[in-house]
Amino acid sequence: MWLLWRKQRWEPQFNHRHGFQAIRRTSYLSIMDLPIAPGSTILDQTPPEARRTIETWVAERGLPRYRAGQIIQRLWQHPMASWDAATELPAPLRGLLTETFPLPRLTADVIQRSSDGTRKYLWRLADGEAIESVMIPTGSRRTLCISSQSGCALGCVFCATGTMGFRRNLSASEIAGQVRELILEDAAAKPTNIVFMGMGEPLLNWPAVDRTLTILNHPNGFGIGARHITLSTVGILPGIEALAKRPEQFRLAISLHAPTKDQRRALMPIEKKYDLDAVMRAARAFARRVTFEYVLIAGKNDADADADRLAKMARPLGALVNLLPLHPGGDPQLMPSNAGRIRAFADRLRNQGIEAVVRRSRGLDISAACGQLTVEVDGKRRRFSPAAFDAAVGRSEDPTATSQPAAVPLSRSTSRAAPRRRVRSR
Repeated sequence: MWLLWRKQRWEPQFNHRHGFQAIRRTSYLSIMDLPIAPGSTILDQTPPEARRTIETWVAERGLPRYRAGQIIQRLWQHPMASWDAATELPAPLRGLLTETFPLPRLTADVIQRSSDGTRKYLWRLADGEAIESVMIPTGSRRTLCISSQSGCALGCVFCATGTMGFRRNLSASEIAGQVRELILEDAAAKPTNIVFMGMGEPLLNWPAVDRTLTILNHPNGFGIGARHITLSTVGILPGIEALAKRPEQFRLAISLHAPTKDQRRALMPIEKKYDLDAVMRAARAFARRVTFEYVLIAGKNDADADADRLAKMARPLGALVNLLPLHPGGDPQLMPSNAGRIRAFADRLRNQGIEAVVRRSRGLDISAACGQLTVEVDGKRRRFSPAAFDAAVGRSEDPTATSQPAAVPLSRSTSRAAPRRRVRSR
């Protein structure tokens, strides 16, 4: 991971006593001063990396080799809140692990529970930033929608997160930690499916998301099947190419939301950087089935002609089309398409051979829409920032870059203590 700060290049080095530390190597001309993400921990490593680290650490202390296996399974396979809970390990060893390999936690600031079983979590991070997750149970399936950034620079007009502005990228431990926290809450309710459809654009945080995919999927990680993990993007082309290079069968969903360039530009500023034609070429090159996400907005993208254009785009790819009713939280002038219009739009797609699914709105009695709860709790609604947008997407040509785009200035001290957990049922 590269941390760019005040025109210096910093390189991570793992120290068995203090964990990851950023070591200055050479000068590097950065285009801007960039915020530093929280320091890395053992939970930011992939399971193979963590195994090597732990095995080396165990060997250096003359401990039995089997201790490494006991330690490693406590990171993700059978996680615990702290090393003190690993009672199969001697107390002195637990104390040493606590000092050497701290296990960061996310603080559940607010939990909302819907009458339909949906649960919304607002997590408070160590620096006071907030992110969201949504657990959506459907029969035996438990889908967890997770965030990859705090805030978002892309400014899609229908999205509450887009009103917040960009805060910062999340580390791998903060992304995967959303899964870990739910397992700690109830191991029997471990998520069966993961969707990167929470706050932020995952492909603008590719290095951390790349590592998180390995943590989620690896048998020594959470062991969730690749086909049960979906990454949603507005169409960050270098990131799509990077995802396509991974051998696992991770799913790709493209947030399309309009069948023409002009319509899409009015809803999604990213169209100026990666236009619809380029996004469709990337979808074809992905060489796996893709899903088109399409929020239906009254009078904006829900006409019969829009359905016909969408069918023409989806048919050559064999793409699945997810039709989504508009949730509250974005531009208040936008209105959701009515139920009759949604049915007619879906039928028109199906009559042209397109597999179209109308997603039932969940959590309407709570703040389940992406970013909605954070805006309500923290009052972070801001105008779209072209400068933050340009900083974010301008860096996307190199998906391996890990520096942070310019953040919206913090409105509170980042050193504040994590607030008390609040549970809300509506």
